[in-house]
Amino acid sequence: MNNKLRIVYLGTPDFAVEPLKRLVEKQHACTDCGYEVVGVVTMPDKMISKRGNQLLMSPVKQYAVQEGLPILQPESLKSEDFLAALAAWRADLQIVVAFRMLPVSVWNMPRLGTFNLHASLLPQYRGAAPINWAIINGDKETGVTTFFLKHEIDTGDVIFRDKVAIEECDTAGTLHDKLMLQGGETVLRTVEAIVNGTATAQPQQQMFAQESDLRPAPKIFRDTCRIDWEKDCQAVYDFVRGMSPYPAAWFELCDAAGESLAIKVYEVAKEPAKHDKKAGTLLTDGKSYAKVAVNDGFISLLSVQIPGKKRMPVGDLLRGFSLQGYSVKMI
Repeated sequence: MNNKLRIVYLGTPDFAVEPLKRLVEKQHACTDCGYEVVGVVTMPDKMISKRGNQLLMSPVKQYAVQEGLPILQPESLKSEDFLAALAAWRADLQIVVAFRMLPVSVWNMPRLGTFNLHASLLPQYRGAAPINWAIINGDKETGVTTFFLKHEIDTGDVIFRDKVAIEECDTAGTLHDKLMLQGGETVLRTVEAIVNGTATAQPQQQMFAQESDLRPAPKIFRDTCRIDWEKDCQAVYDFVRGMSPYPAAWFELCDAAGESLAIKVYEVAKEPAKHDKKAGTLLTDGKSYAKVAVNDGFISLLSVQIPGKKRMPVGDLLRGFSLQGYSVKMI
């Protein structure tokens, strides 16, 4: 008789592949690991018109297909057909990593419940963009948290929290990859603790004194990404790297005729210095550098993108595009 814990895994992007991979590899390497991944739930394939109407599988589905895992791709998480198919897998435990918001009928289905991996040290940075906001706010560390799902988003009881350092040169992209790898270890550790009966869960209410102590991580929109040149060097530097490479910080230039040009900014350097320039003043030699004055120095633009062009070093941009006559449009 097979007494292994039956696990259903729910996830979609690259971030969710690593934890699934760690679970499957451990399952293959250890016959008495105590669990079995019996199915995967991911988003439906997307039609990509730029590739000739080609269907694109999610990264999680690509890995699940490679490993021969059963897959469900529901359009609606509340449909009777999906709920019946999910129930047929008879999961003891569900794991959610970078997926959609689940209805109660889904996350409450397994006898042991459902736990989620979140890319912050909960209760800090509850919300959709914890990686971005941790860097934007200048934090020196963040991490990953596993917690049991409940009605309110990202508020469930915490199982494990593992810290990850944020280096001065980290971007949202590099930190994403660090947290992805740590997340794989933390999910595996969480499953092993549940299998062994050693897992405990701490209510988040015990981890902070008052709501004002918490930093949120709301969804990022285009207007959120606009650079405020009235801030100091460090704040602008952190903002740009917290938005890089996606969704990318940006600002506007205006010419004498009032025509505007949006420039995405992926990489900058800080130049702290005393000066008499007004914040937002654009300085360039027209050949190799372009920088913008802020309150306590300058922000040197290193990697940028203008509409219709690819991302490029600012020197390459200046060789084919003149910034003469442009000024920064302030917020």
